[in-house]
Amino acid sequence: MSVEVPIPIIALAVLIVLVLALWRLSGGRYGQLRPSREVLDAYRSFRVDPDKGYYTSGPDAWPHAVMGLDRSWVLESDLWKRRDLDDRGMKALIEGMQARAMERLAPLEGFEIFDDRGAVIGDWLSVPGLNIVIRIIGDRRVGITTPPIDAGSQG
Repeated sequence: MSVEVPIPIIALAVLIVLVLALWRLSGGRYGQLRPSREVLDAYRSFRVDPDKGYYTSGPDAWPHAVMGLDRSWVLESDLWKRRDLDDRGMKALIEGMQARAMERLAPLEGFEIFDDRGAVIGDWLSVPGLNIVIRIIGDRRVGITTPPIDAGSQG
C-alpha cells in the first residue's frame, strides 16, 4: 500500500526549506532601534552610563547621532568616533545637538538598540526617521551604520 503525498504539500515543504537556508546563509542577524522616552530623558539630563562606551557620528560640536553601546559589545566600524565623556562633555554634546535640531525644526528622539534576540545592547539619540542598519556580526560584535551625511538637515 503506497501513500501519495499531494504535490502542493511537497512544493510548500521545499519552499520552506529554501527560505530557511537562504536566511541562514544571508547573514540575517540584524538588530533594531526602538523609540524610548527613558533614553531621551537620560540624554536630556546629560547622564553618562559607566557601563557604556560612547560614539558619535557627524561634526564634533553637533553630531548627527550619539550612541552608547554596552561595553561588553565591540563596534565593528571605523566611521564612528569613540568619545570619552563625563557629564560636562555629555552636556556640551547634547546641547549642541539640541541647538542644531531646533534650527532644523527636527526634534531629537531617544532609542534603545536591540540585538537580533531582542536584548538591549545600547542606546541612541538622533533625529527620528533615519535608516540605520544594525548587523550582528558575531559573538558580541556589531556593525552599525552611521546616519547619512545630510542627517542634520532632516526635519
